[in-house]
Amino acid sequence: MSVEGEAISRGPLEEWFREKVPSIEPPLDYEPIHGGLSNLTFLVTDQSGTRWVLRRPPLGKGLGTAHDMGREVKVVSALASTEVPVPPVVGFCSDEEVTGAPFYVMDFVEGPVLRAPEQAALFPATEDRIRIGNGLADVLAAIHAVDPDQVELGDLGRREGYVERQLARWSSQWQQSKTRELAEVEEVFTRLSASVPAQRETTIVHGDFRLDNVIYSPEGEVAAVVDWELCTLGDPRADLGLLMVYWAEAGDEGISIFRPATAEPGFPSRADLVARYAETSGRDVAELDYFVALGYWKLAVIIEGVLARFRGGQYGEDADAAGDEFATAVESLARAALEATERIG
Repeated sequence: MSVEGEAISRGPLEEWFREKVPSIEPPLDYEPIHGGLSNLTFLVTDQSGTRWVLRRPPLGKGLGTAHDMGREVKVVSALASTEVPVPPVVGFCSDEEVTGAPFYVMDFVEGPVLRAPEQAALFPATEDRIRIGNGLADVLAAIHAVDPDQVELGDLGRREGYVERQLARWSSQWQQSKTRELAEVEEVFTRLSASVPAQRETTIVHGDFRLDNVIYSPEGEVAAVVDWELCTLGDPRADLGLLMVYWAEAGDEGISIFRPATAEPGFPSRADLVARYAETSGRDVAELDYFVALGYWKLAVIIEGVLARFRGGQYGEDADAAGDEFATAVESLARAALEATERIG
């Protein structure tokens, strides 16, 4: 059975859609949207061609708040009134009887997601690629400028001790999901735990901010930021550090399981992005090396969890075992994290 067959119950879902969107023209078609490595995302289309996006947890039991649909939809709904562009929410369903897990539905936002060089080719001019990078830095600054209390997200998480909580959370997840022992992962945890920088401020933190979690307009402007499943309150430098991990430069070895669009010529450098963010946000980006190391380590743990879920069949019986490639990516990320800890001042 495919992921769609296991994750989508057509009859109950169509009933739910009829209640939320009376104008739909059934039957509905469901198509998996690939690219993310955590929650399952489907493009939903009715017979008139109107489209929506449905998100639900992976099959089986997830870990922690990473698959909490209610939390994610709360964030997206709250940010709709801010300068942060997000997709409009159609509705949230907590009743697992409908399709086996809580889910929510958003309006479809038209535009490309720049996941790989193929999508980068849509914007071949250097000035377009610079605008894309600058727009990404600016929207990150906009996220961090939102007052969580003003948008009723003040209870999204504890305000202090963000890094300590991240270390505890992802170390615990590593212990729960690891498929083998990796000394580098344990060593990075030890080094990061011994050198936690002081948290100067607390903002909304996206938690997985990168180029392919943004939908762009055909003109190269940010149309919507998506995938808020790891959003919490914390140190804004964590988002910037993780963005550096994902932002490949031309000539980089990169992460083996994908080649980012930014590896193509013409995109801003990491240093350019940091400078743009610092200028737009007015924030001090000192100690960023720590958060880059934290980002590499966290991503290694996340991909190990994805590997464990693939092997456990949580992405469907037809899913690729993804063994050697995912395992190699985790090992490369762990080594990069270890190297990054050596640059911490």
